[in-house]
Amino acid sequence: MCIRDRIDSDIIICNNSHTEVVIGMLLMFCNIYRYREMLINMVRRELRGKYKGSILGFLWTFINPLLQLVVYTIVFSNIMRMGVSNYEIFLFVALIPWMFFSTSVLSGAGSIIYNQSLVTKIYFPREILPLSVVTSNFINMIYCSVIVLAVVLFYHMNLNLEVWFMLPVIAFIEYILVIGIVLIVSALTVYFRDLEHILGIIIMAWQFLTPVMYPESFVPSQYQAILYLNPLTPIIISFRDVLYYGKMPVVENLVYAFLWSLIIFICGFLLFGKLQKDFAEEL
Repeated sequence: MCIRDRIDSDIIICNNSHTEVVIGMLLMFCNIYRYREMLINMVRRELRGKYKGSILGFLWTFINPLLQLVVYTIVFSNIMRMGVSNYEIFLFVALIPWMFFSTSVLSGAGSIIYNQSLVTKIYFPREILPLSVVTSNFINMIYCSVIVLAVVLFYHMNLNLEVWFMLPVIAFIEYILVIGIVLIVSALTVYFRDLEHILGIIIMAWQFLTPVMYPESFVPSQYQAILYLNPLTPIIISFRDVLYYGKMPVVENLVYAFLWSLIIFICGFLLFGKLQKDFAEEL
């Protein structure tokens, strides 16, 4: 076979593999849509079970972020001064999206093994299990965002309502990213049960590598490139640009974050699809 024929065959194989990925993802979306009622019911179960048995119930969704804000205000206004104006708000607007990420990853890791009775007995798209966890936490973040927006309005900090329309865009990008990561960890946890425990340490370290508690300008210039290897960095910065600085997020950050999210989502889809074939046997 000549070099040209070999190149042409490689291109055909590459195109075929890309086509298979696209078709596979479309089939996955169609399958999930067919079982949308199951997904909706599981999301409802997640939301209701979060505060099941508590007196205040769903009100804790709003009380928790308010209490956190009070603690941050007391601590960082009087004890630990960070040199950032209204640091408690600076931290608060980034902490809510971070909590969505960390809670989804930690709770989503065991979404398959904790539902082994469903996985081993009935057929349904297995992606629904991690997706229901992420979606319920995403809805919870939306509820918490009501408190965040109210606090920003109350403090009148660099208030610019004209840029708030970007919040759903940034939130959607993070949603795609988190789904991809949870698909990966939930599938791997079926085969490596210790991963569920290791993730707690990984998430703790990840928070310090993400500009949640500090502005990215605090990071020395020689480490800025490393900081942006973190897919959460442009997302957190974009949230802070809109809510704390009252300005449009940097377009490059949004594009970079979207590309990261899309790549991780596709990787998660491919890995989950490959590993789910043996879920029943492993469980």
